[in-house]
Amino acid sequence: MLYVNIEKRLDRYMLRAEFECDRQTTALFGASGAGKSMTMKCVAGIEKPDKGVIQLNGRTLFDSEKKIDLPPQKRHVGYLFQDYALFPNMTVIGNIRAVMRKLPKAEQKIRLEELIDRFRLSGLEDRRPDTLSGGEKQRVALARIFASSPQVLLLDEPFSSLDTMLKLQLIPYIRKIIGEFGGETILVSHDIDEVRQLCATVIPIADGVTAGAQDPEEYYTQLKELFEN
Repeated sequence: MLYVNIEKRLDRYMLRAEFECDRQTTALFGASGAGKSMTMKCVAGIEKPDKGVIQLNGRTLFDSEKKIDLPPQKRHVGYLFQDYALFPNMTVIGNIRAVMRKLPKAEQKIRLEELIDRFRLSGLEDRRPDTLSGGEKQRVALARIFASSPQVLLLDEPFSSLDTMLKLQLIPYIRKIIGEFGGETILVSHDIDEVRQLCATVIPIADGVTAGAQDPEEYYTQLKELFEN
């Protein structure tokens, strides 16, 4: 289970995020600038909250009172950035291998073959990111994440840079990847249709403050009624 209860002073407001996710896919849903991505960066260890607690499967990642703040590489958090954050000077294989350096070479080879097959990257191994399509970049980024054996997935607006047709093609694929992962997944989105298709729970966030968890279909109905009246 992922448990988050943090505060962080930002320019426009105080971020107050409190939620938990237990082996399911949960959406952080809100408008641009609501605090979604900052919350994810705090979970991943890229940003530091001013106070609070972050725990993953009984392990403390951050605790302001106990002075615990694990670095990103020790948190076992897989973070899919909006722009995928691939290393531009590395090939597909190089990007994936970058997080596997501590593994023996023989084990690296086996793992790489598994990931290339799983994420449909065969034939792209020696290509660099600037020669890949948006969907191909996303699959490389996911393969790199899974190469690190994450305990939780953070998907930050995974379809924001894709056109509508490619997005429609990739949503079932991402749903499959999440299902195979089977652990906690947090999806950051401002698209309620993405949330309805991919998530079991939605946590609204506005001006940095999270609300209680809701069923995506029920929340969609509330939004629809709100904007129709």
